[in-house]
Amino acid sequence: MINYERFTLENGLRVLVHRDDTTPMACMNILYDVGARDEEPEKTGFAHLFEHLMFGGSVNIPNYDTPLQQAGGENNAFTNNDITNYYLTLPAANLETGFWLESDRMLSLAFSEKSLEVQRNVVIEEFKQRYLNQPYGDEWLLLRELAYTTHPYRWATIGKEIAHIEQAQMSDVRAFFQRFYHPANAILVVAGNVTIEQVKVLCNKWFAPIPAGKTVMRNLPPEPVQKESRLLRVKRKVPADAIHKVYHMDGRLSQRYFSQDLLSDILGRGTSSRLYRSLVKDQALFSEVNAYVTGNIDPGLFVVSGRLRNGVSPEQADAAIQAEIQHLQQHLIDSQELEKVKNKAESSHVFGEMAVLNKAMSLAFAELLGDVNLVNLELEKIRAVSAADIYREANSLLTENNCSTLYYCKES
Repeated sequence: MINYERFTLENGLRVLVHRDDTTPMACMNILYDVGARDEEPEKTGFAHLFEHLMFGGSVNIPNYDTPLQQAGGENNAFTNNDITNYYLTLPAANLETGFWLESDRMLSLAFSEKSLEVQRNVVIEEFKQRYLNQPYGDEWLLLRELAYTTHPYRWATIGKEIAHIEQAQMSDVRAFFQRFYHPANAILVVAGNVTIEQVKVLCNKWFAPIPAGKTVMRNLPPEPVQKESRLLRVKRKVPADAIHKVYHMDGRLSQRYFSQDLLSDILGRGTSSRLYRSLVKDQALFSEVNAYVTGNIDPGLFVVSGRLRNGVSPEQADAAIQAEIQHLQQHLIDSQELEKVKNKAESSHVFGEMAVLNKAMSLAFAELLGDVNLVNLELEKIRAVSAADIYREANSLLTENNCSTLYYCKES
């Protein structure tokens, strides 16, 4: 159970406070409601580029890291297809330093050509290192294009291609900032050894004067229902063949989401999962195999993937995966196996939210989804999943017509 209090500033900034007086630390988490799905098809990678630019100096603070480190703090950020999230931790006694830093870069970035050029080069190098020059690096670039035809989930957070970042202009950057980086499009969570009265004072001092900005109107094209299987085979310089099968699934707010998530755990989470026991231990077809969900806000992907042992063809591996899926589609899971998977999911959830920063992130994301109390309902939703739910999802979700398959083969 995560306790919280909340209030909203006149400029639209939503603020949540979680008090934990067992720690001398405090954290600030600012979630901006913008991700790669909000980009234009010919200008991708901007949300991720902006994550980097936000550390390049703001209107009154030329260097973000130095004053935070002097206050005993540290920070980081991440971007995905749905959100951009910035967070810092520091001694609670120095909390105002965090408010000063975060409010100034929400107010305005420095927008220097030098900063844009530096961060553009950083992102381009990251694209090359992680996606082009690393074994298996382009798997998800290929998978997204294969699985999605319409929805902007069809490109990765890094962007569709390097050229989009190379060609980014200062006018593009300014427009992106003005559209998404303002109080009405942000959620602030302050957690740790703090009080709501203290946070209100600091919010009124540092964030309330910032103009609200216009509410973002999002109208993303929905992905059409996939009606036939898709298959892509590529060859790369990699040590072993790999296979990926992705199925369209529900988004985070669907009533079926938790059943689908638990189904992925049953199939491929850990060494006691069905795929691992059958395909790695018993049949020795794979060196590793797993299943998971992408967890997107909009309808995402249910993923089954693995690396093949030498001498095993992708077709043989594919058939073995489908045999395990068919067994789930034909038989109800027994209560003992279901309980084991639920216990593992529950323990991961509980341990994951022991850290104050993780609680702050969970609160911010739940608020974005429309109901902050969702953070306290997840365990209840996990426990409510039945064997019949798993059976239904296996039969409705894991069909070949709903599947896109990538055979990622080593060059001979």
